[in-house]
Amino acid sequence: MSQASDKVVIGKIGAPYGVKGWVKINSSTEVPEGIFDFSPWYLADGKEYQTDQWRPHGKAIVAKLVGVDSRDDAERIKNLDISINAEQLPELEGDDIYWRELTGMQVVTTQGYNLGVIKEVFNTGANDVIRVKALSSDAFGQKERLLPFVYDSVVHNVDKTERVITVDWDPGF
Repeated sequence: MSQASDKVVIGKIGAPYGVKGWVKINSSTEVPEGIFDFSPWYLADGKEYQTDQWRPHGKAIVAKLVGVDSRDDAERIKNLDISINAEQLPELEGDDIYWRELTGMQVVTTQGYNLGVIKEVFNTGANDVIRVKALSSDAFGQKERLLPFVYDSVVHNVDKTERVITVDWDPGF
């Protein structure tokens, strides 16, 4: 399966920590330390990085990357996204799906009305939400909709092959 991007953002470089090139790491992985299961990392500066060392620091994580040897080096990469190749992600079992796979899928109601295409997936704390951009000819005057991504009550089927999600949703809402 090939998506529009071969890279997946799994975290972000934080502020420098100390004077020897260590940086704080903001992980987006389910278990924060899981970010170190992936290597190499690709930062937005276009370079590839390897982790030399890492350790927990209070509630945060700090790391030393190969080639980042001073506070100035650490400052240069501060706030850059940490990406990996999509192929590095583990295969999911059953009906599990990565958010990145949802982007671009058509969303159709159980009655057959096409609500549009998923533009974004995010979490509100209570549940995941999909932002659906409506077709230009939406009969209900909607430009976009936010739908909870909750199986059974809203989401009835995710067809990965056809790239269509069937939902129980009132198009007028």
